[in-house]
Amino acid sequence: MTVDPPYLRIAAELRRRIDSGELVPGDRVPSTRRITQEWGVAMATATKALAALNQEGLVRAVPGVGTVVAEPAGPRGRDTAPGEGLSRERVVRAAIALADAEGLGALSMRRVATEFGTSTMALYRHVPSKGELVRLMSETVFAGAPSGPEPVGWRPRLRREIRWLWTRYERHPWLARAMAGLTRPMAAPHAMSYTERTLGTIRGLGLTPHAMIHIHLSLFGYAQGVAMAVELESQARQDTGLTAEQWMAANETRLDSVQLTGAYPVMSNLFGDEEFDLELGTLFEFGLERMLDGIESLIERSPGP
Repeated sequence: MTVDPPYLRIAAELRRRIDSGELVPGDRVPSTRRITQEWGVAMATATKALAALNQEGLVRAVPGVGTVVAEPAGPRGRDTAPGEGLSRERVVRAAIALADAEGLGALSMRRVATEFGTSTMALYRHVPSKGELVRLMSETVFAGAPSGPEPVGWRPRLRREIRWLWTRYERHPWLARAMAGLTRPMAAPHAMSYTERTLGTIRGLGLTPHAMIHIHLSLFGYAQGVAMAVELESQARQDTGLTAEQWMAANETRLDSVQLTGAYPVMSNLFGDEEFDLELGTLFEFGLERMLDGIESLIERSPGP
Protein backbone atom coordinates (compact mmCIF):
# COMPACT_ATOMS: atom_id res chain seq x y z
CA MET A 1 0.00 0.00 0.00
CA THR A 2 1.35 3.43 -0.94
CA VAL A 3 1.67 5.90 1.94
CA ASP A 4 1.38 9.57 1.12
CA PRO A 5 4.32 11.81 2.09
CA PRO A 6 3.80 13.74 5.37
CA TYR A 7 3.26 17.08 3.63
CA LEU A 8 0.38 15.64 1.59
CA ARG A 9 -1.26 14.24 4.73
CA ILE A 10 -0.97 17.63 6.41
CA ALA A 11 -2.34 19.37 3.32
CA ALA A 12 -5.23 16.88 3.26
CA GLU A 13 -6.12 17.64 6.88
CA LEU A 14 -6.03 21.41 6.30
CA ARG A 15 -8.08 20.92 3.12
CA ARG A 16 -10.63 18.98 5.17
CA ARG A 17 -10.89 21.84 7.65
CA ILE A 18 -11.50 24.27 4.78
CA ASP A 19 -14.03 22.02 3.01
CA SER A 20 -15.95 21.39 6.24
CA GLY A 21 -16.20 25.09 7.04
CA GLU A 22 -14.00 24.79 10.12
CA LEU A 23 -11.79 27.32 8.36
CA VAL A 24 -13.62 29.91 6.26
CA PRO A 25 -12.31 32.49 3.75
CA GLY A 26 -10.14 35.02 5.55
CA ASP A 27 -9.29 32.72 8.49
CA ARG A 28 -5.59 32.23 9.22
CA VAL A 29 -4.35 28.72 8.61
CA PRO A 30 -1.57 27.31 10.81
CA SER A 31 1.80 28.90 10.10
CA THR A 32 4.75 26.77 9.04
CA ARG A 33 6.11 26.93 12.57
CA ARG A 34 2.73 25.97 14.04
CA ILE A 35 2.55 23.02 11.64
CA THR A 36 5.98 21.80 12.76
CA GLN A 37 4.78 21.89 16.37
CA GLU A 38 1.36 20.30 15.74
CA TRP A 39 2.51 17.51 13.42
CA GLY A 40 6.12 17.12 14.57
CA VAL A 41 7.59 17.62 11.09
CA ALA A 42 10.46 19.64 9.66
CA MET A 43 10.01 23.23 8.45
CA ALA A 44 10.53 22.12 4.85
CA THR A 45 7.63 19.66 5.16
CA ALA A 46 5.37 22.37 6.59
CA THR A 47 6.32 24.71 3.74
CA LYS A 48 5.49 22.01 1.18
CA ALA A 49 2.07 21.48 2.76
CA LEU A 50 1.16 25.16 2.51
CA ALA A 51 2.64 25.35 -0.97
CA ALA A 52 0.40 22.48 -2.09
CA LEU A 53 -2.68 24.30 -0.81
CA ASN A 54 -1.49 27.53 -2.40
CA GLN A 55 -1.15 25.83 -5.77
CA GLU A 56 -4.74 24.63 -5.45
CA GLY A 57 -5.84 28.20 -4.78
CA LEU A 58 -7.14 27.30 -1.31
CA VAL A 59 -4.87 29.67 0.64
CA ARG A 60 -3.01 32.89 0.01
CA ALA A 61 -0.45 35.05 1.84
CA VAL A 62 -1.65 38.36 3.29
CA PRO A 63 1.05 40.88 4.36
CA GLY A 64 0.99 41.50 8.11
CA VAL A 65 -1.52 38.71 8.73
CA GLY A 66 -0.15 35.38 7.52
CA THR A 67 -1.49 32.64 5.27
CA VAL A 68 -5.28 32.74 5.10
CA VAL A 69 -8.06 30.77 3.42
CA ALA A 70 -8.66 32.18 -0.04
CA GLU A 71 -12.02 33.20 -1.42
CA PRO A 72 -13.75 30.29 -3.20
CA ALA A 73 -12.91 31.47 -6.70
CA GLY A 74 -11.39 28.13 -7.70
CA PRO A 75 -7.73 27.41 -8.31
CA ARG A 76 -5.64 30.31 -9.34
CA GLY A 77 -5.60 29.03 -12.86
CA ARG A 78 -4.81 32.15 -14.84
CA ASP A 79 -5.34 33.24 -18.38
CA THR A 80 -1.57 33.16 -18.75
CA ALA A 81 0.76 30.19 -18.65
CA PRO A 82 2.72 29.51 -15.42
CA GLY A 83 5.70 31.86 -15.20
CA GLU A 84 4.49 34.10 -18.03
CA GLY A 85 4.99 37.78 -17.30
CA LEU A 86 7.51 37.16 -14.54
CA SER A 87 10.02 39.92 -13.86
CA ARG A 88 12.61 40.62 -11.20
CA GLU A 89 10.40 43.34 -9.72
CA ARG A 90 7.36 41.03 -9.48
CA VAL A 91 9.44 38.29 -7.84
CA VAL A 92 10.87 40.73 -5.29
CA ARG A 93 7.46 42.21 -4.50
CA ALA A 94 5.97 38.74 -4.00
CA ALA A 95 8.88 37.79 -1.72
CA ILE A 96 8.38 40.95 0.36
CA ALA A 97 4.67 40.18 0.75
CA LEU A 98 5.47 36.62 1.83
CA ALA A 99 8.13 37.71 4.34
CA ASP A 100 5.82 40.43 5.71
CA ALA A 101 3.10 37.82 6.24
CA GLU A 102 5.07 34.84 7.54
CA GLY A 103 8.59 35.98 8.35
CA LEU A 104 11.96 35.50 6.73
CA GLY A 105 12.10 31.87 7.87
CA ALA A 106 9.19 30.99 5.56
CA LEU A 107 10.92 32.51 2.53
CA SER A 108 12.37 30.21 -0.10
CA MET A 109 12.69 30.30 -3.85
CA ARG A 110 10.30 27.35 -4.08
CA ARG A 111 7.71 29.08 -1.89
CA VAL A 112 7.82 32.26 -4.00
CA ALA A 113 7.51 30.16 -7.16
CA THR A 114 4.22 28.74 -5.87
CA GLU A 115 2.83 32.26 -5.67
CA PHE A 116 3.16 32.42 -9.46
CA GLY A 117 2.24 28.81 -10.12
CA THR A 118 5.59 28.23 -11.78
CA SER A 119 8.80 26.30 -11.23
CA THR A 120 11.69 27.36 -9.05
CA MET A 121 13.94 27.34 -12.11
CA ALA A 122 11.75 30.01 -13.71
CA LEU A 123 12.56 32.31 -10.77
CA TYR A 124 16.29 31.71 -11.11
CA ARG A 125 16.16 33.34 -14.53
CA HIS A 126 15.32 36.60 -12.75
CA VAL A 127 17.01 36.23 -9.34
CA PRO A 128 20.08 33.95 -9.08
CA SER A 129 19.80 32.95 -5.39
CA LYS A 130 17.88 33.42 -2.17
CA GLY A 131 20.70 35.58 -0.81
CA GLU A 132 20.38 37.91 -3.77
CA LEU A 133 16.60 37.91 -3.37
CA VAL A 134 16.88 39.04 0.26
CA ARG A 135 19.34 41.77 -0.79
CA LEU A 136 16.92 43.01 -3.44
CA MET A 137 14.04 42.90 -0.95
CA SER A 138 16.03 45.00 1.54
CA GLU A 139 17.08 47.42 -1.15
CA THR A 140 13.47 47.83 -2.30
CA VAL A 141 12.12 48.74 1.14
CA PHE A 142 15.06 51.12 1.70
CA ALA A 143 14.10 53.13 -1.38
CA GLY A 144 12.92 56.66 -0.74
CA ALA A 145 13.64 59.21 1.95
CA PRO A 146 11.77 61.18 4.64
CA SER A 147 9.12 63.45 3.15
CA GLY A 148 8.31 67.05 3.93
CA PRO A 149 10.53 70.10 4.51
CA GLU A 150 13.90 69.41 6.07
CA PRO A 151 14.05 70.52 9.71
CA VAL A 152 16.67 72.97 10.95
CA GLY A 153 19.50 71.75 13.15
CA TRP A 154 21.45 68.52 13.31
CA ARG A 155 19.34 66.94 16.10
CA PRO A 156 15.90 67.30 14.40
CA ARG A 157 17.44 66.18 11.08
CA LEU A 158 19.13 63.15 12.64
CA ARG A 159 15.98 62.28 14.61
CA ARG A 160 13.96 62.35 11.39
CA GLU A 161 16.35 59.95 9.65
CA ILE A 162 16.30 57.42 12.50
CA ARG A 163 12.53 57.59 12.75
CA TRP A 164 12.33 56.94 9.01
CA LEU A 165 14.53 53.87 9.51
CA TRP A 166 12.21 52.72 12.30
CA THR A 167 9.19 52.91 9.99
CA ARG A 168 10.96 50.50 7.60
CA TYR A 169 11.37 48.00 10.43
CA GLU A 170 7.80 48.44 11.67
CA ARG A 171 6.33 47.77 8.22
CA HIS A 172 8.72 44.92 7.43
CA PRO A 173 9.67 43.07 10.67
CA TRP A 174 12.01 40.70 8.77
CA LEU A 175 14.23 43.61 7.68
CA ALA A 176 16.08 43.86 10.99
CA ARG A 177 17.41 40.31 10.61
CA ALA A 178 18.14 40.78 6.92
CA MET A 179 20.28 43.85 7.69
CA ALA A 180 21.89 42.38 10.83
CA GLY A 181 25.47 42.27 9.53
CA LEU A 182 26.97 45.57 10.75
CA THR A 183 30.46 44.20 10.08
CA ARG A 184 29.51 42.86 6.62
CA PRO A 185 27.33 45.56 5.05
CA MET A 186 25.65 44.88 1.73
CA ALA A 187 26.55 46.83 -1.38
CA ALA A 188 23.06 48.33 -1.63
CA PRO A 189 22.72 51.83 -3.12
CA HIS A 190 19.45 52.69 -1.32
CA ALA A 191 20.80 51.59 2.07
CA MET A 192 24.01 53.51 1.37
CA SER A 193 21.91 56.59 0.56
CA TYR A 194 20.44 56.34 4.05
CA THR A 195 23.96 56.20 5.50
CA GLU A 196 24.97 59.22 3.41
CA ARG A 197 22.00 61.23 4.65
CA THR A 198 22.68 60.28 8.27
CA LEU A 199 26.33 61.24 8.10
CA GLY A 200 25.33 64.48 6.36
CA THR A 201 23.29 65.54 9.41
CA ILE A 202 26.38 65.59 11.66
CA ARG A 203 28.96 66.82 9.15
CA GLY A 204 30.76 70.04 10.02
CA LEU A 205 30.18 69.78 13.78
CA GLY A 206 33.80 69.17 14.71
CA LEU A 207 33.42 65.40 15.08
CA THR A 208 36.20 63.11 13.93
CA PRO A 209 35.48 60.70 11.06
CA HIS A 210 35.67 57.81 13.54
CA ALA A 211 33.11 59.50 15.81
CA MET A 212 30.78 60.19 12.88
CA ILE A 213 30.73 56.61 11.62
CA HIS A 214 30.35 55.25 15.17
CA ILE A 215 27.39 57.56 15.77
CA HIS A 216 25.74 56.29 12.59
CA LEU A 217 26.38 52.63 13.41
CA SER A 218 25.32 53.01 17.06
CA LEU A 219 21.99 54.56 16.06
CA PHE A 220 21.50 52.01 13.28
CA GLY A 221 22.28 49.16 15.68
CA TYR A 222 19.96 50.59 18.33
CA ALA A 223 17.00 50.81 15.93
CA GLN A 224 17.82 47.35 14.64
CA GLY A 225 17.94 45.88 18.15
CA VAL A 226 14.50 47.19 19.15
CA ALA A 227 13.18 46.13 15.74
CA MET A 228 14.26 42.55 16.47
CA ALA A 229 11.61 42.58 19.19
CA VAL A 230 9.05 43.64 16.55
CA GLU A 231 9.96 40.57 14.48
CA LEU A 232 9.82 38.28 17.54
CA GLU A 233 6.39 39.64 18.50
CA SER A 234 5.14 39.20 14.94
CA GLN A 235 6.36 35.59 14.92
CA ALA A 236 4.95 34.89 18.39
CA ARG A 237 1.55 36.23 17.36
CA GLN A 238 1.60 34.03 14.28
CA ASP A 239 2.65 30.95 16.27
CA THR A 240 0.21 31.35 19.17
CA GLY A 241 -2.63 33.34 17.64
CA LEU A 242 -2.47 35.65 20.69
CA THR A 243 -1.72 39.35 20.84
CA ALA A 244 0.79 40.55 23.44
CA GLU A 245 -2.12 41.70 25.64
CA GLN A 246 -3.87 38.32 25.34
CA TRP A 247 -0.63 36.48 26.14
CA MET A 248 -0.08 38.64 29.25
CA ALA A 249 -3.63 37.98 30.40
CA ALA A 250 -3.19 34.22 29.90
CA ASN A 251 0.05 34.26 31.93
CA GLU A 252 -1.02 36.77 34.57
CA THR A 253 -1.50 34.18 37.32
CA ARG A 254 1.95 32.69 36.78
CA LEU A 255 3.62 36.12 36.71
CA ASP A 256 1.81 37.17 39.86
CA SER A 257 2.88 34.00 41.69
CA VAL A 258 6.53 34.74 40.87
CA GLN A 259 6.31 38.31 42.16
CA LEU A 260 4.51 37.27 45.34
CA THR A 261 7.62 35.40 46.51
CA GLY A 262 9.08 38.77 47.49
CA ALA A 263 12.32 38.04 45.64
CA TYR A 264 11.90 41.11 43.41
CA PRO A 265 10.87 43.99 45.72
CA VAL A 266 11.93 46.82 43.39
CA MET A 267 10.10 45.40 40.39
CA SER A 268 7.04 44.45 42.44
CA ASN A 269 6.62 47.94 43.92
CA LEU A 270 7.86 50.04 41.02
CA PHE A 271 4.44 51.15 39.81
CA GLY A 272 2.21 50.34 42.78
CA ASP A 273 -1.34 50.12 41.49
CA GLU A 274 -0.44 51.88 38.23
CA GLU A 275 -0.65 49.86 35.02
CA PHE A 276 2.36 49.65 32.72
CA ASP A 277 1.98 48.49 29.15
CA LEU A 278 5.21 48.09 27.20
CA GLU A 279 4.88 49.59 23.73
CA LEU A 280 7.86 49.14 21.43
CA GLY A 281 7.35 52.45 19.63
CA THR A 282 7.43 54.32 22.97
CA LEU A 283 10.51 52.37 24.05
CA PHE A 284 12.20 53.25 20.75
CA GLU A 285 11.44 56.97 21.15
CA PHE A 286 12.71 57.03 24.75
CA GLY A 287 15.99 55.35 23.84
CA LEU A 288 16.44 57.51 20.74
CA GLU A 289 16.21 60.73 22.76
CA ARG A 290 18.73 59.43 25.31
CA MET A 291 21.14 58.53 22.51
CA LEU A 292 20.70 61.98 20.96
CA ASP A 293 21.44 63.48 24.39
CA GLY A 294 24.72 61.57 24.43
CA ILE A 295 25.61 62.70 20.90
CA GLU A 296 24.85 66.31 21.87
CA SER A 297 27.21 65.98 24.83
CA LEU A 298 29.91 64.58 22.53
CA ILE A 299 29.49 67.47 20.09
CA GLU A 300 29.71 70.01 22.93
CA ARG A 301 33.02 68.48 24.00
CA SER A 302 34.46 68.41 20.48
CA PRO A 303 37.01 71.06 19.36
CA GLY A 304 34.47 72.54 16.94
CA PRO A 305 34.55 72.95 13.15
